[in-house]
Amino acid sequence: MVMRLARMGAFHPTRVSFVRTLVRRMARERWRIERERFNLDAQGYGEVIYRVVTPVGTLRFVAFSNPLDPSERTDRVIATRWDSTFVLTAAKVDDALLANYRENVPLQEAGRCHPFDLVLSRANRSVRLFEHVVDCLADGHQPAFAKLAEVGYLMRTTAVYGNGKFGIGDFEAVRAGGVFSLPFQAEMLTVYLARRLSFDLVEHIARARAPDRAVALDPQVARCLGVGNATGLGMAPFLVTHPRLLDRWVHVRELGLARVRAVERTEPQRVVRFADLLQRARRHVAQWHTDDARQSARIGALASGLGWLSGWSGKTDLAGMRTPWDATMRAAESRGCMELEEMTLSLLLELHPELVDSLENDTGADERLTTVPAMRVHALVMLIERDYGWALDFDFDDAKEQHRFWYYSEEKEEPRLGERFGEPGAEREYPLHVARDICELHETLGALDPSWRERSVAELLLQHPRLRRSVRRVQSLAGTGYAEIRDNVIGEACLPIDMLRCKLAIFGANKFDPKSDRWTRITLFQGAPLPDELGREDVDDWAFPVIPVESYRDDTGSGPLFSMSTV
Repeated sequence: MVMRLARMGAFHPTRVSFVRTLVRRMARERWRIERERFNLDAQGYGEVIYRVVTPVGTLRFVAFSNPLDPSERTDRVIATRWDSTFVLTAAKVDDALLANYRENVPLQEAGRCHPFDLVLSRANRSVRLFEHVVDCLADGHQPAFAKLAEVGYLMRTTAVYGNGKFGIGDFEAVRAGGVFSLPFQAEMLTVYLARRLSFDLVEHIARARAPDRAVALDPQVARCLGVGNATGLGMAPFLVTHPRLLDRWVHVRELGLARVRAVERTEPQRVVRFADLLQRARRHVAQWHTDDARQSARIGALASGLGWLSGWSGKTDLAGMRTPWDATMRAAESRGCMELEEMTLSLLLELHPELVDSLENDTGADERLTTVPAMRVHALVMLIERDYGWALDFDFDDAKEQHRFWYYSEEKEEPRLGERFGEPGAEREYPLHVARDICELHETLGALDPSWRERSVAELLLQHPRLRRSVRRVQSLAGTGYAEIRDNVIGEACLPIDMLRCKLAIFGANKFDPKSDRWTRITLFQGAPLPDELGREDVDDWAFPVIPVESYRDDTGSGPLFSMSTV
């Protein structure tokens, strides 16, 4: 039920998403983020270094802000220039290294990187909001919340590279350094620091324009802003090529939900907390806008469903019933809206941090896939039929089930998607076709002489070496519940946007704004505490961020007005 693309494409961020776990860790360990260098001209061009002091080591975020002709500003991966470029490094940045970074970091993948560099990234300013906020601050007042709600960020990243790409340190080297032990924390920290940079840039430019009148961003305003991101097909193959990680990431969500649904009784104050979070979620959804017709319809259904759930919970004695949160989940499921079901999961996980938060430590995995050569062929057949029955249901003699093929572009080393029967290049197909491979394996085993059933996998692979990849996958993933996307990712019906949303939600993204079925814009860290707020008691209370505009109407468009409040 969970690992179908339609549901994965309805995931929402949760309290075990990576942005949340990073902020909790920074707060728990009292990380300090300090300016080490701030050398910008009046237009905000120059270089900035932030020092990140943690209990186990010090990192540095080195950023370069450069002039960019508007005609060169694009979110596409083919871009060669950006408003800002960054590197997160474990090195102490002396003059020689800074000069090296100055020459190479603005080139991004075309530059030279070092093994002590952890993340390479770049970002562009929001055309609609960046200059508006500068103008407001220079005029001595804060930007209007309604204007912030239109965009939600001052800059958006177009790529965040980690784990050994382009010569930077791979995850094993990062983990050995001691600061990061879980996947993607280094990348999420880079995005968080890019957010801080965007605030510093608008304040600096405003002060340069009007030194006697300019004001700083109010913290309440700053918290409303995150970092945007434009993500395309480059992210999608990860879910297929890292099945053990995918299993862990979805497992912690589902285990957290199971723990909360198993709670026998709840306290009145927790029911009040649920009601408050539900109203916040409704406000959050009211500020989620997209021009994509498919997603817009889903947002409408979600808003309607949350309104219904609010009415249902208001009439239900949750504090007086057994397993109230299981009943709540069942109520959400009765509406037949996956967006509602998945947001209800996120709501319920917020209610019991004592049952959920420790699961963040289980988001890593040993990703090695190994063959078991001594296994008997009949045991392999049993594994396939037990774990991959979903794959055997596809008919790959139907052209629609082989409509697409994945490949990597030679120029940018980025994934692309072609149409098998209408475009050249299928001979260079990248092997994401798990369902097709498993069907081929099962068919081959079924055609063997019965005497083969007691022979070993080693003997099988000597005779049929092309089956090695499939056999290794079946054996290595035996018993994992969430390692495979239980759909055909080369079929005509596949929407890659569902794969993107799944991974981005696990990162902690919200406000999904698809621009096609192959790329989307999102926001990260909207509502998150600022670096100097990490000591606040409510530091972890920023789920379903809301920008406090004057009011919004309910899902019918004609209902009562709800007051907005900041998270």
